[in-house]
Amino acid sequence: MLWLSEILLQNHDLTSFKELVAEVQDSARGGERFFRMDVKPPFQDTPENWEDRLEAAFTTALDQTQQT
Repeated sequence: MLWLSEILLQNHDLTSFKELVAEVQDSARGGERFFRMDVKPPFQDTPENWEDRLEAAFTTALDQTQQT
């Protein structure tokens, strides 16, 4: 199980929501199968629909991994 708080703690060098999205995608490609959002990303550029955007990034990367 991948937790958003875990990503943020392990990657404290992230500086933007865009970087966070890339990290979520990398985690999905790396074999994570489940993703939970337990905190709001602390970035200035975090959009209002951040949960939908992160879920879409994770699911899309996961689907691409399963197709190959």
